[in-house]
Amino acid sequence: MNRFGLYSPALREFFTYAGRVIVHDDRAELEFLCPGTPVREVPPSIPASQTLPVRLHPDFASVTWPLTRNQFRHAG
Repeated sequence: MNRFGLYSPALREFFTYAGRVIVHDDRAELEFLCPGTPVREVPPSIPASQTLPVRLHPDFASVTWPLTRNQFRHAG
């Protein structure tokens, strides 16, 4: 299974929470949740024990999983 993470080109590293790389298995969903933030495939050299699924991140506690896009309001 592929894992995708939020990536900072300026820092040249993945975003982390509590020292663990924030990951999700669906690139399009991660891009939807964090628009404007680059998403890259997380290399297999980063073990699962050093990752945090985005659904477990406190900022996403109110999100229903599996993701239902119509639960979000977009400015426009």
